[in-house]
Amino acid sequence: MGTPDRGTVHRDGNAARGLRVREGVDATSVEGAANLPYAIPNIAVELHTTTVGIPVLWWRSVGSTHTAYSTEAFLDELARATGRDPVDARRELLGGRARHRAVLDVAAQKAGWGQPLPPGRARGVAVHESFGSVVAQVAEVSRDSDGLPRVERVVCAVDCGIAVNPDVVRAQMEGSIGFGLGTALSSEITLVDGHVQQSNFHDFRILRIDEMPRVEVHIVPSAAPPTGVGEPGVPPIAPAVANALLALDGRSSRRLPFSRIAAGSARPS
Repeated sequence: MGTPDRGTVHRDGNAARGLRVREGVDATSVEGAANLPYAIPNIAVELHTTTVGIPVLWWRSVGSTHTAYSTEAFLDELARATGRDPVDARRELLGGRARHRAVLDVAAQKAGWGQPLPPGRARGVAVHESFGSVVAQVAEVSRDSDGLPRVERVVCAVDCGIAVNPDVVRAQMEGSIGFGLGTALSSEITLVDGHVQQSNFHDFRILRIDEMPRVEVHIVPSAAPPTGVGEPGVPPIAPAVANALLALDGRSSRRLPFSRIAAGSARPS
């Protein structure tokens, strides 16, 4: 496929679309799913690109924004259906993926996975690799009086190769968690008759400071070359919260943001 002129705008409003489409597949739509680390013997990844009529571009962590959610949330549903512990199921499927198993083990251990929690709380886990870094997160979640999720604590473990500046690594993980939580919990853009309904932060709600959970970041020692830290902290947070909600009340969360799912309105899996 030839490279388009810099000024070429495709029907999805993305001038760079032609640079990332090969053999009809947009690589950034399937990254994170087409390269799953789990040892699943039979796997197929398909892409069905829709024409939505508005420009659709990248978000922080690109394709992993959505593939981490779909794969990690579904994996918990599978674990639940087979009576497996979500951490144990992942460890088995990760096989020889030492980096993935290491961050999973650190996050689970530091979060107290398997230890009792107060009534009305549950933990959820997710693991994802993007930009060469592997991140595992455990979210501890409750529901408020309106039935909306409240994230109490997040434990994050990251393998980003040699941590050149550990303070920056921690800051990027913390910021990524806050960024991802805002969208997972409440941020949404809606259109009516082609017009965006939101105009500012009074009706496009981002994470408030009193909603930010306690965050712990653990950097897994590594001698590998440094890899990304600006985006890899985003993908695991939404599925970790969704998996905690699944453990809390047995309901699958298949639509974001979670604010649309009030108490009792989520459809059982």
